[in-house]
Amino acid sequence: MSGAGRLEKSVVKKIDSIAVNYIDEGEGDVVLLLHGWGANITLYAGMIGVLSQDHRVIAPDMPGFGRTPEPPEPWCVDDYVDFIVKFLASFELRRFSVVVHSFGGRVLFKLNARKDLPFTIERAVLIDSAGILPKKTLRQRMSLRCYQAARAVMSTRILHFLYPDAVDNMRRRRGSADYNSATPTMRATLVKVVNEDLEPLIHLMKCPTLLIWGDQDTATPLADGRKMEELIPDAGLVVCEGAGHFSYAEQAPKVHGALKAFFASQVSAAG
Repeated sequence: MSGAGRLEKSVVKKIDSIAVNYIDEGEGDVVLLLHGWGANITLYAGMIGVLSQDHRVIAPDMPGFGRTPEPPEPWCVDDYVDFIVKFLASFELRRFSVVVHSFGGRVLFKLNARKDLPFTIERAVLIDSAGILPKKTLRQRMSLRCYQAARAVMSTRILHFLYPDAVDNMRRRRGSADYNSATPTMRATLVKVVNEDLEPLIHLMKCPTLLIWGDQDTATPLADGRKMEELIPDAGLVVCEGAGHFSYAEQAPKVHGALKAFFASQVSAAG
């Protein structure tokens, strides 16, 4: 089924005051899919189609993405974890596996680190996952300090009156595409999200974990994947040569094959 077809099959339920758009497709053991930043569930239609052949796949548009409205105020990763816990509680799930991409990995690492969760994560697949804070070079640190100083100066009352667009222009020149295209609420959310280093939590992943990575990924480089493989006790890494940050789409057959083999081994182990 195409992404458009899956969007037509999506349903909505309210979590607190947020009307959450999600897909619930297939039968069997549950797989929760958490998308990346700036993405939505339709972009994972191919992967959902493969997984739903043997599993029940639940895939929400997280708040601020796709058809789910923005959160009422800027959120941090913990706020997204709180949301996912409440979302899962609405299904009364006791055990499930997780497939995440990029930003979804941040949510998973924090979710997994929570104590006394009312459910068990049986298996995890991390695709080009975020979570490790990149180390800034001296040049990057100096550039940031200069930007912060210039922004402070241009934000003073007189200079802001004389040059009202100066701060916004500086932000656009410096900001990433994700940052510049976001609304003020999601822009502030992105700042909170990307500045948190979750590397100290990665070793807490105790379930069998499959890492899938594009070797040309510049957003979350392959070195991050190799580091996660070292930190997670029961992890294996599949490298997609020539693929970037969206390896699940750029090399779909290889990724789909890896997913099917990984979850088939779960059935074998249970048998």
